[in-house]
Amino acid sequence: MSNWDLMMPGMGLTAIGVAGLTLSYAGIAHTFIDGMHALTGLTMFVGLIILVAGILDGGISTSNRAKATTLVIVSIGLGFGMYAMVMNTSNYTVTIAGILMAIAFPAIIIAYLSMKHPTVVKPIGAIVSIAAVVGIIMWVSFGIFSAPDTYMIPRQAGVEEPAEDLTPSGPIFAIEILKDSVVDGNPDYSPDIAVVTQGYVVEWTNADSVVHTVTSTADFGETFDSSLISPGEVFSVDSNNLEAGEHEYLCIVHPWMVATLVIEAAEEPTKVMIPKGAAVPKDGNIFYDPETVNVAAGTTILWENADHVMHTATSGNPNEGADGMFDSDILSAGDTYEFTFADAGTYDYWCILHPWMIGTVNVE
Repeated sequence: MSNWDLMMPGMGLTAIGVAGLTLSYAGIAHTFIDGMHALTGLTMFVGLIILVAGILDGGISTSNRAKATTLVIVSIGLGFGMYAMVMNTSNYTVTIAGILMAIAFPAIIIAYLSMKHPTVVKPIGAIVSIAAVVGIIMWVSFGIFSAPDTYMIPRQAGVEEPAEDLTPSGPIFAIEILKDSVVDGNPDYSPDIAVVTQGYVVEWTNADSVVHTVTSTADFGETFDSSLISPGEVFSVDSNNLEAGEHEYLCIVHPWMVATLVIEAAEEPTKVMIPKGAAVPKDGNIFYDPETVNVAAGTTILWENADHVMHTATSGNPNEGADGMFDSDILSAGDTYEFTFADAGTYDYWCILHPWMIGTVNVE
């Protein structure tokens, strides 16, 4: 009969594992999803092993309790199997399922024959083994020497699409995870309250010697979650993808590390017009309107070409050339160009097509 001293803890561990997997798959514990997948999955399978050992202790039990428990185990397996088949986007799901069935069906048949007809186990086992070996050899041979798709199905020329660049772009707002921030009470994120205007890319750099995370607290990492950041690594978030307001975040590894990211809505850019006739080098002519702009750090300047000929707004000056800080490239009639000035300073610029056109941006 079944050993209930084994079955009871087996059922408990299985239930805990199933509950954890359900939470992680449902996204309720999103921050810990990878760890919960691994830990609760392991717990569930350990529980199933102990449970099966209890059921089979002393032989196969035919009691109603053992049958009911077996039905629960089969239901759990089928449930997760169906979930994996439906939700999985891997191209190899069907192949893996086929391999598992190819292993499971002969194993079930041989186990049944060994119990009911032990005299035919050896020849049946030999046949199955030979068939498996032949199948593997044919699979490998076709794959290496003449795969079926090379002579049965015409190959179509594949067109490689360029990979999409998902790296956030824009001026950088730097936040540092300080050294020794792992110690409770030490300064952790610097600045602790970061006020950022939309348009910036917020970068957290781990200057500590241990791993940390940057995880939004209100929604358990739905807004942003860095996962583990190793020492020296950087995590970036485009502030354009964040709503204006306060976003508290913490390190899930060291939850006493808490800071706030304040996102401010971007102001309308300061406009500089390239007026009609700017290409004509005559006294009193206006080339950039206004020629000198005084703005605060973080301000975006928008150049608009209202002329009927092409122009540029290129940082530098005609004597020394472009300095590489910003460059609109060619602006045709009606085109615009934006650039955000993150740091204080004086920035001269000019039109490389009409070098007498010079402007200045003063950033305070």
